Amino acid sequence: MSGRALRTSRVLYPITALGPGRRLGIWLQGCTLACKGCMSRDTWNPGGGTEVAVDDLLRMWHDAVRAGADGLTISGGEPLQQAAVLAEFLAAATVADRDVLLYTGYELDELGEQQSGVLERVDAVITGRYSAGEPTRLIWRGSANQRLIPLTPLGEQRYRPFVDVSPPRAPVQVRVDDGLLWLVGVPPAGALPKVERSLREQGIVFEEAAWRP
Repeated sequence: MSGRALRTSRVLYPITALGPGRRLGIWLQGCTLACKGCMSRDTWNPGGGTEVAVDDLLRMWHDAVRAGADGLTISGGEPLQQAAVLAEFLAAATVADRDVLLYTGYELDELGEQQSGVLERVDAVITGRYSAGEPTRLIWRGSANQRLIPLTPLGEQRYRPFVDVSPPRAPVQVRVDDGLLWLVGVPPAGALPKVERSLREQGIVFEEAAWRP
């Protein structure tokens, strides 16, 4: 049993817009990269979110596997700013034929030893800061500079076919949990303000939105 914890923004299952199949999504809290135009500004504050014990996250993951999860997606926030505990979690989260996809705003050549160690536990990684001036339609990515890199044989099998895929519509989910509305996925540039305006015209007003400054 571990006494360690990860500062977490949210955990959702099932998600289908951040990786192949049905997945458990874990958004870690805290990011100092602060990319302009980021849709998840609510995950920046390192003091926000909730401390969730590694053991509790493992229970959520194994519950998702029993429910039919195909994989695990770790996003944020910047997951690699909690590298030590994240590596501990991922070391215990290995399940046969279930893949792990990690999002990071760092490039591979920026990673230190501890952060690189996390990548030894994942099957594919999406790298690079969000760049609002480089829009893209590449699946699961927000800007053209971001790369999808398979790292293991399972990662090659599941992610290599998607490296250059640009679907006509970006996969996006809408979830409501505990009275909060979540948009899961990577919508195209400019889509979120349009959604907000459209809902406002129908009398639905967001008190807060994670993508607003």
